[in-house]
Amino acid sequence: MAHNDYDCNLGCPVEVTLEVMGGKWKGVILYHLLSSTIRFNEFRRIMPIITQRMLTKQLRELETNNLVSRTIYPEVPPRVEYAITEYGRSLTPVIEALQAWGLEHLQKH
Repeated sequence: MAHNDYDCNLGCPVEVTLEVMGGKWKGVILYHLLSSTIRFNEFRRIMPIITQRMLTKQLRELETNNLVSRTIYPEVPPRVEYAITEYGRSLTPVIEALQAWGLEHLQKH
């Protein structure tokens, strides 16, 4: 989505951020990639509730937005690894703030 597609008011930057990394899974994927490169099947193990189709969709969208890079190794079977990009790392404070808020929220309930 281009910047011109947004009704640019004071909330516009929040809208852009949520469009790029929002939803149930993108933030979780980025959180896990902050600490290491992860293979597709590793994501399936650490996030067992997400479907394969949804994981693929979310990873592709993150890759399209240049937040995640995908590397395919020509092996049999092929090995595919996902890593957070430098641009993606710029979201570290946002992801850490979401984690901190979530921990605090969980303790209150």
